[in-house]
Amino acid sequence: MLNLNNAFDTVEVRESLKVAALDIGSNSFHLVVARIVAGSVQILHRVKQKVRLADGLSAEGELSAEAQQRGLDTLATIAESLQDFAPESVRVVATHTLRKASNAKLFLQEAKKVFPFPIEIISGAEEARLIYQGVAHTNHQLGQRLVVDIGGGSTEFIIGEGFETKILRSLQMGCVSYTNRFFKQGELKAKAFSKAITAAQQELEMIDKKFNQIGWKSCIGTSGTIKSIIELASQLDSTNRENCVSLSDLTTLMNLCCAAGNSKDLKLEGLNDDRRPVFAAGLAILIAVFKSLSISEMEFSAAALREGVLYEMGDQLAQTDIRQRSADSLATRYDVDIDHAKRVLKTTMDLYQHVRKSWDINHPELKSLLGWAALLHEVGLQINTRGVQRHSGYILQNIDLPGFGQEQQNLLATLIRFHRKKIRSSEIVEFTLLQQHQVYRLLALLRLGILLNIKRQDDILPEITIDVDDKNITLGFPCDWLAQKPVFSADLEREQDYLKEISLKLQY
Repeated sequence: MLNLNNAFDTVEVRESLKVAALDIGSNSFHLVVARIVAGSVQILHRVKQKVRLADGLSAEGELSAEAQQRGLDTLATIAESLQDFAPESVRVVATHTLRKASNAKLFLQEAKKVFPFPIEIISGAEEARLIYQGVAHTNHQLGQRLVVDIGGGSTEFIIGEGFETKILRSLQMGCVSYTNRFFKQGELKAKAFSKAITAAQQELEMIDKKFNQIGWKSCIGTSGTIKSIIELASQLDSTNRENCVSLSDLTTLMNLCCAAGNSKDLKLEGLNDDRRPVFAAGLAILIAVFKSLSISEMEFSAAALREGVLYEMGDQLAQTDIRQRSADSLATRYDVDIDHAKRVLKTTMDLYQHVRKSWDINHPELKSLLGWAALLHEVGLQINTRGVQRHSGYILQNIDLPGFGQEQQNLLATLIRFHRKKIRSSEIVEFTLLQQHQVYRLLALLRLGILLNIKRQDDILPEITIDVDDKNITLGFPCDWLAQKPVFSADLEREQDYLKEISLKLQY
């Protein structure tokens, strides 16, 4: 007989981590809640909300008030289900529409009022990388594979093997944007399909040759668009491999759409009302993908962007920090002086440790980004010694950095752009996830870490103390040490003038 008082008393309880990932897409918002235990991700809960942000994106790139409100209302609802989550256990990524919206910052500011978790706007390449990680952790095909994800505003293409990506691309074509361009009012005509397929193939001209040269052994599709198409195709041809679709199936579906004449009259069993308005556009894009990349068959994977995010959230699952690999690659490519970078890193981190709490920058993410800025501040030396800060900042702003969100990359580029010489506060962008004073303080620490190592030698610095308040930095040196270093003293004096631009007073 079951004894409820001591049920499972002898079962070993292993440590687990509850996490959540939210994908703010152009068509839908997807929330996944999971438990990470014993090296695996266990999905506990999924929520999908149709929002169609991309419907509100004008040709000029402005997100309408109505679309913003739909997004804010959805975020408020999702926030209720995440009330018990710590900030570090939730990661939120936004994709194409917020990448393109000229007023995205306004939306994010309003989102803070109803949604307590930071929202990262990620690049197309980073979106592709995370999609691939979601697929790689849940599908185990041998050899190289092509992964295609059709979203509301963009479509991502990745070739990889195992957990490693070989090429990543994001093209500006999606089921919502193509619906607005080619299938207005739900009209489904052969001419509209032809125009949509041609437009998609024109976009694909940017990648088709390269992708076909690299090649792949298997092809995997993700996203709700491809899922719907494959589910409907399985009803058309019982000889299809399970969970797969071919070009002939896509053509048959297109003919059925044209026969219906309008999406409202499209009566395909299994096609839900939410997917119906954008189905034709997604189908046209997939037909173009099959033709341009000479795909014979595509298999569906349920895992995509949010699963990729989840798998990177658990330390026990991360093989190595992808951002560290990105930084290492950049340092190698631009022949960074590693010894000097490590000196600057050590000094900068020592200063950070002393002021992190009193200066409101006590966060692991800020510490990591400050550290990477210290390590990479001289990547621009390979271009020219003169104006190295401008060259370094330009590289960090414009290069693909897998693992870094848009705002993280902007912060790195900003810190590195002004690591020496004059600071132009008017050129420092406004950040969504950071207060301006936090950016200024991180910049001051980086500049001091670099200045204190200006001799580029080991073991020449004495023990230095640092005290700070809101507006002041006080450095302490051993008695008479500065008196014996007139050039160093002059450098500190000049730095006093530079730091005034960001409202900080340096004393020593």
